[in-house]
Amino acid sequence: MSSLKTNANPAPRRVVIKLGTGVLTTGIGELDTARIACVCAQIAALRARGTEVIVVSSGAVGLGMGALKLTKRPKDVSKKQACAAIGQSRLMQTWQAGFAPHGITVAQVLLTHEDLRTRERYLGIKQCLAQLIAYDTVPIINENDTVSAAEIHAMLKFGDNDTLSAMVASLSEAQHLVILSTAPGLIDMKGTGEIVPVVEKITPEIEAMAGGTTSETATGGMVSKITAAKIATRAGCGVFIASGFESEILAKLFSGRGPGTFFVPNGLPLEAKKRWLAYFQRPSGSIRVNTSAVPVLREQGRSLLAVGVTGATGDFAAGDIVNIAGPDGIVFARGKATYGSEEIPAIAGRKSAEVQALYPARKHLEVVHRNDLVLL
Repeated sequence: MSSLKTNANPAPRRVVIKLGTGVLTTGIGELDTARIACVCAQIAALRARGTEVIVVSSGAVGLGMGALKLTKRPKDVSKKQACAAIGQSRLMQTWQAGFAPHGITVAQVLLTHEDLRTRERYLGIKQCLAQLIAYDTVPIINENDTVSAAEIHAMLKFGDNDTLSAMVASLSEAQHLVILSTAPGLIDMKGTGEIVPVVEKITPEIEAMAGGTTSETATGGMVSKITAAKIATRAGCGVFIASGFESEILAKLFSGRGPGTFFVPNGLPLEAKKRWLAYFQRPSGSIRVNTSAVPVLREQGRSLLAVGVTGATGDFAAGDIVNIAGPDGIVFARGKATYGSEEIPAIAGRKSAEVQALYPARKHLEVVHRNDLVLL
């Protein structure tokens, strides 16, 4: 059994715990109330040590499927919405029942990607979570599938609750994200066949170890967990992936003896606004830059000027978030554009004096200011 060597003996200040549908249920639509009660007891013990806890819980769609006696996850949008609407209240009732013996009140928070993409909403959610924690509640967060499963889901959905949990960990400035699933950790299927105890850096080799899921109620699999780990570790948050079936798993993880995989956080996490730019956005388009501009942005930390721009794709307005791609088409940065896509052809390749002549009223001529730009 692998052991995680972390300096986690002191109680962490704040953690996000994500539980997958496979951990919460014994079958389609059948909640494992005993396991949920056990998780609640472990969370209560963590809180008794002074740790603030936020839970990201899957299961609403699966519970709705059970109530409607469906054996396969619906592909039809309205049917998914109906399942989520039926299952969400059952899910919250079960969580409250699990925490009730410990005198803990839960708070339901339903989110869409749009809620985090808009800066004002993002800050509002951050303040709301802080207040819920100040009230000594346990926020239970889930994706708002009754909305985000709609026809416009491409803009609204997170894709899976692993990604949602990483975003929540980032915005709440949690020290750790714990992803509990049916998987005991990241398994080196092409090598030893054993759990990888510690991942110092997420490399292509690490990503190649991941696989998807074949569950009728789950989404994502290990691929989405690796993606979540990328987001969270870049925010300075350590990530555990471990089995939700392991007894007293939370106590084991935070004492450094838990089986599973620990992803080491980056030494220099992105500050909050840069995290928001990097991971909470669905870019409206892309700005292409020339060879000279790439090292200026990557290595010198400067703003993107018109002289380094070669063109743009997509339809975006000034103030929208855009990708920044090099001559090879590979996206290496993201930022807030100060010019719309229809203005880019007129300024591309021009020096600042020429841009000033075109826009004499503008005080700032940068295409993307360095304060609104983040490397990916």
